[in-house]
Amino acid sequence: MVEFQDYYAVLGVARDAGADDIKRAYRKLALQWHPDRHKEDEKAEAEAKFKRISEAYEVLSDEHKRKRYDQLGARWRDGQEFDAGGGPQVDPEEFARQFGGGGFSDFFARFFGEQMGRDVGRQPRRHPRYRHRGADVRATLQLSVEDALAGGSRDFELGVTAPCARCGGVGFLGEHVCPACGGVGSVRQRRTVSLRIPPDVRDGLTVRLRGLGEPGEDGASAGDLLLTIELASTDTFRLHGNDLEADVPIAPWEALADTQVGVRTARGRVEARIPAGTQAGAKLRLRGQGFADGQGGHGDFYIVVRHALPASMSDRQRDLLRQAAAAGPSQVGGGARLPGGEG
Repeated sequence: MVEFQDYYAVLGVARDAGADDIKRAYRKLALQWHPDRHKEDEKAEAEAKFKRISEAYEVLSDEHKRKRYDQLGARWRDGQEFDAGGGPQVDPEEFARQFGGGGFSDFFARFFGEQMGRDVGRQPRRHPRYRHRGADVRATLQLSVEDALAGGSRDFELGVTAPCARCGGVGFLGEHVCPACGGVGSVRQRRTVSLRIPPDVRDGLTVRLRGLGEPGEDGASAGDLLLTIELASTDTFRLHGNDLEADVPIAPWEALADTQVGVRTARGRVEARIPAGTQAGAKLRLRGQGFADGQGGHGDFYIVVRHALPASMSDRQRDLLRQAAAAGPSQVGGGARLPGGEG
């Protein structure tokens, strides 16, 4: 059972509101709740609210529909105004012919306009915009920084946003809200694509994958998939604009002398020098080794030094570390640690 919607409450207008008031309220709410203005995790709620707003506006902006709605409330769609007294039912086709039409859909075309007539008649059609080349579709791919640095090709399953073929992406059929997209102007689809991660990948980069959009008609070419890449930080790699910060562990004995370590940056492998005595948490800057900025330049790469023990150690190494601890002061300070073992 479809839940009854109070269209006046949906738009936030009085029941005696004029056409201009209804239009102003709709525009304000439509701008606020259009799905394109919301983040991915908010789109479902925004689309639902946008559909209710569009439905309310379609009814209250139409003089005939609004009159039926005011008279019949939840039963306004049933057409009971033609038989308000409970008299004998009239066959819809016969009723339409009595009013000079060739059928039920012709009657509705006369009464509500040509587009509504086609809707009621359910004649198959696509918007004229789609008679040739297929429509482009859009999608967002969230990619971890580590996957972006690894590069290569892989398959991804995406939720893509395609213009609604029924209304051509405008959200309305004539003066009526499109029933296929609910007035949103776009529909969501699932798509699996194979993507080779571009070498100049960066946060917000849009890649055009040709021929992966909507199919064309009558042998015309398909549209393209416009894929926007969103990079996500991980525990090891942290993105700050076009700059990249990463943890680089070194062993205690590596910290005692200058050490060369291989580092994976946004521009490939780099041999970085860790000076002797570098403290844990220190940051070392590698200029121009961050992500592309889209204008020919690159951000910077920051090494964050972390002291660590190897995953596997020999007994000899453990003994030497114990001897080092016994040879003199061994307590370190900093962070949340209190001196002297105090609690």
